[in-house]
Amino acid sequence: MRTRAVVRRRVRVWACLLVAAVLSSCAPAPPPPLTFSASVLGAEGEVVRRQIARFAAAYPAVAVDIRVTPDAADLRHQLYVQWLNAWAPTPDVLQLDPIWTAEFAAAGWILPLGAFAPDTSDFFPAALAASRWRGRLFALPWIVDVGMLYWRTDLMPAPPATFADLTAIARGRLDDGVVSQGFVWQGARYEGLVCVFLEFLAAHGGAILDPQGRVTVDAPAAVRALAAMRQGLVDGVVPRSVLTAQEEQTRFAFQRGDALFLRNWPYAAALLNAPSSPVAGRFAVAPMPGATAAGAAALGGAQLAINARSRRPAEAWTLVEVLTAPAQLAERARVAGQFPARPSLYAPGALDGAWPVPADDVRRIIERAHPRPVTPIYTELSDVLQVRLHRALTDQETPAQALAGAAAGMRTALARAGLDGGAR
Repeated sequence: MRTRAVVRRRVRVWACLLVAAVLSSCAPAPPPPLTFSASVLGAEGEVVRRQIARFAAAYPAVAVDIRVTPDAADLRHQLYVQWLNAWAPTPDVLQLDPIWTAEFAAAGWILPLGAFAPDTSDFFPAALAASRWRGRLFALPWIVDVGMLYWRTDLMPAPPATFADLTAIARGRLDDGVVSQGFVWQGARYEGLVCVFLEFLAAHGGAILDPQGRVTVDAPAAVRALAAMRQGLVDGVVPRSVLTAQEEQTRFAFQRGDALFLRNWPYAAALLNAPSSPVAGRFAVAPMPGATAAGAAALGGAQLAINARSRRPAEAWTLVEVLTAPAQLAERARVAGQFPARPSLYAPGALDGAWPVPADDVRRIIERAHPRPVTPIYTELSDVLQVRLHRALTDQETPAQALAGAAAGMRTALARAGLDGGAR
């Protein structure tokens, strides 16, 4: 009898364990964490981690993991393409370069944001334009980067308003022996050269593509812009060393006191103003000069987009909305020195002391920003253009020949991709 009782007790225990196991297996699994991929180096990484932790505290049901990727843009782009082309559901939220948005949108890799009804009233127009593809918003501007003119405040009372003014001032200081280089910009055969050309081009009233996506880089305004770039080299106002220079080489030339004018991005300001810098406290920033039109700034920066295969798009949108909120962007400005994509944050007193240059100067430059062509094959078009621009600047072709060749290659690429503007 005792044996039977023991057996019955064991059977009941096993039955309870079995029921518990079944119930446990039927319980819903916790949702996977959101994954966020962005730059996490240095001060940027510090502020990203702080803001993600703040988000987690406000939304305890939504765990967030940071997916570390290479900081180099080309390597990050390559990794994103591998993930998204394989329809991976993560990362849920991606930091994009503005020139990637159309590519990813056309491929179906990122979600259109219209369903979330984003408020876009407080973003710079150029940043919003780079966030759209065929009229639909696919990303939200996060931070902005712009090309700007650095000038020596100890050697002139005001920045030049036109390229003609810049040339005259530089020629005078070169002749006086005050500086050995007049104007330095990025002229190596890479993306930076396209950005410089875009600024000269817009200042001459031209564009690489028109609003309908048709190639206009061989129009008379474009030829005049490239001719102006080359004339600076011919006149000696621009040193021929720029033909192999990228951002850092030109910064060093200005920081040593060799160059009177520098075209570069905002990051250079803090380095130029370091205590050990020979030009600390002796420079300011201004919009790039104009020619037949107002001076322009090439737009860079970062946007936030949602993976089209994300399993939690609503939560991903909440994260995007929080990270692009004014308070978070103001914190990024103070901690990492980055420029917010919201004009309201440039109001007097909003971010005083956040940057080594006045906020109002920065705002005036951003208001002149021009996005690079918004097209899914921008990288291919840029590759074609870089080659021909460099040929013209190194006297292998005339500006007209170079731009005619670039336009032909770009039209072929657009036609091959089946995009509007493939043929004129």
